[in-house]
Amino acid sequence: MVTAIVAILVLVVLFAVIVAIAKDPGPQPEDVAVAYEVAWDKLDFESLYTLAGSELRDGLDRHQFIVAKKAAYAEQRALSGLADRVGVDDSATAGNAAIVATRVELHDGGVVCNRVDLARRNGRWEVVGYRLAPTDAGGPPPGS
Repeated sequence: MVTAIVAILVLVVLFAVIVAIAKDPGPQPEDVAVAYEVAWDKLDFESLYTLAGSELRDGLDRHQFIVAKKAAYAEQRALSGLADRVGVDDSATAGNAAIVATRVELHDGGVVCNRVDLARRNGRWEVVGYRLAPTDAGGPPPGS
């Protein structure tokens, strides 16, 4: 009798854990956008590939992408480690699409604002577009 009760309790707990995991939405678009900015700052091409949708992978598989990016940036190490702080100025989500305005504060006091477009595919957010956002004297993008 005790064994049956323990078995039932174990099954109930297991079921509750499975349901909790299944309902977890994972990282939000803002989290993915910040991670993408940080990966670019570190020239972490493995993470960039993971966070990017097919639109930003240049038609390459993971290995080809990483090799190509490492070769392209081999002489550009000065472009890494420039960010002091990465944050979100604004974001908007509609269904399976999101736009995040990021703000990268640089060690030298400069500020770069970017627009990160994301799509939710296969249960996770992917970066599908990335471009410099217009700024007004170092402030956030217009409309944010």
